[in-house]
Amino acid sequence: MKIFKRADGKWVFDFTVRGKRYKRVLDSMGQAKEAMATLQNDLYRERYGFGKKKPEVLFETHADEFLKLYSKQNKRSWMSDETSLGHLKEFFKGKHLSAITPDLIEKYKLKRAADGVSPATVNRELACLKTLFVKAVEWEKADADRARKVKKLCEPKPRERILTVEEMKRLLDAASPDLRPVLIIALNTGMRRGEILGLRWKDIDFVKGFILIGDSKSGRSRKVPMNGLIFETLRAMNRDQEFVFENPETRTNIKDVKTAFKGACARAKKNPEDENDKGIEGLRFHD
Repeated sequence: MKIFKRADGKWVFDFTVRGKRYKRVLDSMGQAKEAMATLQNDLYRERYGFGKKKPEVLFETHADEFLKLYSKQNKRSWMSDETSLGHLKEFFKGKHLSAITPDLIEKYKLKRAADGVSPATVNRELACLKTLFVKAVEWEKADADRARKVKKLCEPKPRERILTVEEMKRLLDAASPDLRPVLIIALNTGMRRGEILGLRWKDIDFVKGFILIGDSKSGRSRKVPMNGLIFETLRAMNRDQEFVFENPETRTNIKDVKTAFKGACARAKKNPEDENDKGIEGLRFHD
């Protein structure tokens, strides 16, 4: 650490802190001494946590900005973040980001589990919270990522439910006229429920025999071949509308078939006369 005068009359301070060299050229010895003292003081305060205090930001304020500026701009699944943030804001509302500690996040995990929320759902919320804190640090809203070391909950291994050919036949026979085409496409292509329900007639190419998925979860379009059963099923449907599966009242696509699917599973009995036969059990549309 030294202050010296150069041959040209300029004054220089030169010192090293933790391997980093700091050197400045000034007009006078007084300026050099004052500047060096100021810089050393700033480095000292920064090292021991006395740096410039950042403004306190409420969790819900940052959460709203996070959804608007990051999730909606960068994620196709931003609505999932919106749902997660709703639960997170309910718990952390009124607290500044600096007051949210790892042990408080652990309490959030316990509360959600006590409310009967599945580990998978809690983990999605934690993933959202972790990204939220990463952005808070990046945007200089917080001085540390408080969620970085918080671990996710252990999730049970995903179950696999595979329909037999006989069950497929029973399910299709039990399906309502509106649900049956949906199931035929799902069983013969493996398309996701949202992809099927969002189909427009312009996506169906009867000449080349494929379905165009232009808004897939991966963000890439793809073509799905139609077999004979899908071709004949779609060709027999009303095509005087925009969506293949359209709500006639709203003129938009049907959003869900949960109730109809559950009813079809219950009716798909091996023995219709048997009151104890509960049909096809434990089946999700995703299966």
